[in-house]
Amino acid sequence: MATDAPPPPETSTEAVPAQPTTEAFAAMQESEEFGELRRSHRSFAFPLTIAFVLWYLLYVLLSNYAGGFMGTKVYGNINVAFVFGLAQFVTTFLIAWLYSRHAAAKLDPKAEAIKSRMEADA
Repeated sequence: MATDAPPPPETSTEAVPAQPTTEAFAAMQESEEFGELRRSHRSFAFPLTIAFVLWYLLYVLLSNYAGGFMGTKVYGNINVAFVFGLAQFVTTFLIAWLYSRHAAAKLDPKAEAIKSRMEADA
């Protein structure tokens, strides 16, 4: 049911930090510090993304064109295709874990420093 009443006044005692201006964001984006943060992210993310896509395409291509090889029994009813399929999952979790470590060690401190500086300047 809609009403024409205004929303209740905010009663929060938390102080809302001042927001940086659009110009401050643009200036920070052009700064060397932000460029280094971006390079640090890209130098990790892009190579791993390319490697994973190639690894996945290898799996798909082998599944389509190397049926004999992929059907090779490894142990009991487990074949190479099954092992490669499970390795895709393992690789995904490994990359996520590696990225979280990289972000915590390299990206988060730089991003926090930028954020703190921008909030202090606002």
